Amino acid sequence: MSELSYEVMVNDGLPRQRDQRIPDGGPITLSRLGGRRAMSYVIATLVIVAAAADFATIPTTRQFSAYGPSHLTVLVVFAIGSAALVWIGRRQTESQARLLGRVLGALTMAIFSVALVYKLVHPAIAQSVPLQLCDLAELTAAYALWSHRKWAFTLTYFWGLPLSSQALITPDLSAPDFPNHSFVTFFALHLLIVWAAIYLTWGRGMRPGWRSYRFAVVTTLAWGAFTLCFNTIAGTDYGFLNRKPPNTSMLDLLGPWPFYLLAEIVIVGAVWALMTWPWELKRRSRLSVAIAGDKPTELHSFVTANP
Repeated sequence: MSELSYEVMVNDGLPRQRDQRIPDGGPITLSRLGGRRAMSYVIATLVIVAAAADFATIPTTRQFSAYGPSHLTVLVVFAIGSAALVWIGRRQTESQARLLGRVLGALTMAIFSVALVYKLVHPAIAQSVPLQLCDLAELTAAYALWSHRKWAFTLTYFWGLPLSSQALITPDLSAPDFPNHSFVTFFALHLLIVWAAIYLTWGRGMRPGWRSYRFAVVTTLAWGAFTLCFNTIAGTDYGFLNRKPPNTSMLDLLGPWPFYLLAEIVIVGAVWALMTWPWELKRRSRLSVAIAGDKPTELHSFVTANP
């Protein structure tokens, strides 16, 4: 069997044949461990290159399909992220919560800005004006995460949990699939809105009350009235207030316009009330215990934390 001759690099940086010797007279050797390690690096590199080549062949024009692989992946990420944020939020100090909130808030604003810039590259009055309720929810969620203000948390809670979560489950997205920027920004922003509501509520212990409920209802009705007038004048359909979305949605079950708007108001108001009632019961129960226990310091701190 003929001996295989090849060049190797030794510690003086000069290439030599395998049968040559290094300057100190010792033979050039390649350990079995080093050879295996080098081979593993080569194999890993080939796998990465092959994967990259395979990914590059994915057609970028493939349209997003609800409940396809990319959508199901988003839902799995949503579930894992929600559990992780609750777990983290319950174990944080105030300074840690402030830092995480500001990081998530800044991330939300950064993605919102990128999405808005993409809309303004080819501006269209039907798409480029940030008048969707989710646009306001994104800004509000970013501020709620950054500041932990009660009013911002209130709108994030009522807008994020029932409304933005619906966008995750039944997305109205007519765009190319992942990794297209429309896909990424759409799901990233809706994920962050719902995650903000979950984190602040079950992770950090912020709670809505009936005052929060009234504030959310009045604010949402004011947005609806303004946006309905804007749509009528501009011929747009922000918030689907003037017509239903082209894709299948829950609005199809509520009848024609304008009856589905009235049905939405009733249903959303009832759902929000149910989302408030358990927290209010718990608050009143704790308040009764504090009064019965005649603990003025505990009562004062409780009332201050639960206006």
